[in-house]
Amino acid sequence: MFDVTRYAAAAQSIIEAGRFLYARGWSPATSSNYSARVDAAHIAITVSGKHKGELGAGDVMVVDLSGEPVQSDCRSSAETLLHTVLYDLFPHVDAVLHTHSVNATVISRVLAGQDRLVLQDYELQKAFNGVTTHEGALVIPIFENTQDIAALAEATRAHFQDHPEQPAYLIRGHGLYTWGRSMAECLRHVEALEFLLNCELETMRLGS
Repeated sequence: MFDVTRYAAAAQSIIEAGRFLYARGWSPATSSNYSARVDAAHIAITVSGKHKGELGAGDVMVVDLSGEPVQSDCRSSAETLLHTVLYDLFPHVDAVLHTHSVNATVISRVLAGQDRLVLQDYELQKAFNGVTTHEGALVIPIFENTQDIAALAEATRAHFQDHPEQPAYLIRGHGLYTWGRSMAECLRHVEALEFLLNCELETMRLGS
């Protein structure tokens, strides 16, 4: 069982996030998936195949940390395990957002053969918790795209057990995952990363 009031609050935060991310062009059509923690054993997550700019209360369901539906006949995102592994690994995480922006998709393809994007000397690196200066590197790992979500989830678990300071990752040709201690923090991470990815792509375009 889970607290219905906490579920309702989590679902509303997901609905509002969807409107914002769709309006910015970072979650086109029915792409992307979002989640928010309900309690230590449950998360609210978007139902598969829903338009993220038009989410309603019936488009958010509850799953346990194994990804199994709780009191629902709906089907959650095929990438549910990529969310639950983060909640299981990081008890402080209260929201996870997966977006499909042009920036995230393109830069991960441009960096073919590389397993990370290194962001350096940007003032906006300070948008991430614990980063107090532009001096230093913010590392965003890149995982290869696959339909074997269980295997990818375990690969992300192994990576972030060793690198808990990294705040996000890219899936090549696919999109961005990031998380936060609240939905507001998670949205801040998405917005900051989109700015930084855009800066990197523009720098590449200019050949600098």
